[in-house]
Amino acid sequence: MMESVQELIPLAKEVMAQKPRGKLVKLYVLGSVLALFGVVLGLVETVCSPFTAASRLRDQEAAVTELREACEQQSLHKQALLERSKAQEAETLSSRVLSLRQHAS
Repeated sequence: MMESVQELIPLAKEVMAQKPRGKLVKLYVLGSVLALFGVVLGLVETVCSPFTAASRLRDQEAAVTELREACEQQSLHKQALLERSKAQEAETLSSRVLSLRQHAS
């Protein structure tokens, strides 16, 4: 950054010594303003990047938590279905045993 400023000062002196035309001065001023705007944007991005990184990290942690909860709910649902099917099998088995006893007697 300081090197580029040190290079601009001799350039500006040289341009002023040549007595430039109005269009050339406007062009240099426009370029300088755009360069300054780029530097300001770079500084703002540098200052704000830790905050955006922290928000991304919070979003990722929230997504991981959400996925874990979904997996737990799915496993609970599977377990409930398994218990329900076992109960139905036991009921079916007991009804078969009763029907076999009725036929045997």
